[in-house]
Amino acid sequence: MVQKSKLDLVSAELTTLVYIIVTTVMIALFWTRLDTPLGMLGLRGIALLIMVVTHFTYRFMPYKWGLAWRSFPLFVLLIWWYPDIHYFCSLFPYQDHVFAAIDQTLFGCQPALEFDQKFSSAFWSELFNMGYYSYYYLMFSVIAFYLLCRTREYDKAVFIFLGSFFLFYFVYDFLPVAGPQYYFCALDNIYGDAGWGDGFPALGDYFKDHFDMIVPEVKGVFGQLVIGAQEVGERPAAAYPSSHVGMSTVCMLLAWRTGNKWLFWILVPFYVVLCCSTVYIKAHYLIDSISGLFFAAVFYYITNRVYESYSRR
Repeated sequence: MVQKSKLDLVSAELTTLVYIIVTTVMIALFWTRLDTPLGMLGLRGIALLIMVVTHFTYRFMPYKWGLAWRSFPLFVLLIWWYPDIHYFCSLFPYQDHVFAAIDQTLFGCQPALEFDQKFSSAFWSELFNMGYYSYYYLMFSVIAFYLLCRTREYDKAVFIFLGSFFLFYFVYDFLPVAGPQYYFCALDNIYGDAGWGDGFPALGDYFKDHFDMIVPEVKGVFGQLVIGAQEVGERPAAAYPSSHVGMSTVCMLLAWRTGNKWLFWILVPFYVVLCCSTVYIKAHYLIDSISGLFFAAVFYYITNRVYESYSRR
């Protein structure tokens, strides 16, 4: 059942509008410290225009495809919002030294630096890069299944999906963690052959202006795809908790909720490899990926309860 607000907004529009409003307030509060506040507001203006156009033209489409027309552009906008994370979190000192130290304490090493060394063959490299890239296909598969086969539950699934995504984004805005591919590259650039000594030095706002990352040796097609995607859209931000693990977990919970065992079990192998791949390609500390599971469960619960409460009213 599609639940609409008094403004006749479906979930994709409602959650995006809330995100736009909250982040616009954040832009106003940090106006003098942000590099491109006008550009950030401009993106929000374009997003609102897209919402208006899709909102008033969907009536000319069949019901199911009207829902897709109103929601799909807002899924694409998630890519637009990603650079915002770097603008916001760069206002605060980066905390990579803390999370690198946590990994060292818990596991006695840096899993992100050693994982790919233990499994260095072309087979493992391609498998884990495939897993990392399957993130996009996993999300698309679950949302498309709801649209095509569980249409009455599509709006709720979208609310949980986008609501969880935006909650992850809000965490990243105020908890700057670049991730091991940036942090250890930065340490090598700063300290060189002399090394950085004991412990893990804090780098403050270093990643506000530095984007160098560890680039692994490409050993296959999926390795090239992952590197290409990172070169285009990756930023030294959004490492803790892992949204790759978190959002894929949310999608797996949504897949389980459909009651379709074929969908769920087909996705399980991709999900498992995906979770492992986040550390393998050095995008996340191991604690980031583990925490992604916890945050996914919490955000799924919150968004589900909010939707149910809204529906009852």
